[in-house]
Amino acid sequence: MTATVTAPADRLLYKPEDAAEVLSIGRSFVYELMAAGELEYVELSRRCRRIRRTALEQYVAKLSPQSH
Repeated sequence: MTATVTAPADRLLYKPEDAAEVLSIGRSFVYELMAAGELEYVELSRRCRRIRRTALEQYVAKLSPQSH
């Protein structure tokens, strides 16, 4: 089963806050993922970072299911 991100097809870039909502995780965790290089982002200016829809999809695809 392949996990996919539910994202509007017309939206190419997400603010970290919006990416957190799409991924159903906290905003701080998104920033941690970005800092660790686990979630790719683009820097439009010194204080403006955005996450591509494809980067969200790639991040979710890399997650491995946990078996208990």
